[in-house]
Amino acid sequence: MPKTAPSFAFPQDLLDAQAALHETRAACEEYARTLPWSAEPMPGWEGEKQLHTYRPGKEASPGYTEEQHTEITRRRAELLRLSTVVSTHPFWGTVDGNLVAARMALKHAHEPADTEA
Repeated sequence: MPKTAPSFAFPQDLLDAQAALHETRAACEEYARTLPWSAEPMPGWEGEKQLHTYRPGKEASPGYTEEQHTEITRRRAELLRLSTVVSTHPFWGTVDGNLVAARMALKHAHEPADTEA
């Protein structure tokens, strides 16, 4: 955060929910990278070179397995739950001034403090 950023006294449960949201989002994105490019079976296509452009080819997608559908649905539901916990926390009603600055400060609260003088 910039040195001039305001500081906020975030309650511990809000800090914990934000940290869980960061971790859950990262884990969900990592899991999603292991999945086929399409949730449903889809045919692939060959690359196509046109004047000033190139459309790369793509292998056919087998679609998600039932287990993959279940797992990605579970992870997305947890993301939604944590997002709701963070965004509807009673703390936001106590912020006088710039809510956007407070929200950005919370997003970066887990980062180490800048120790430069």
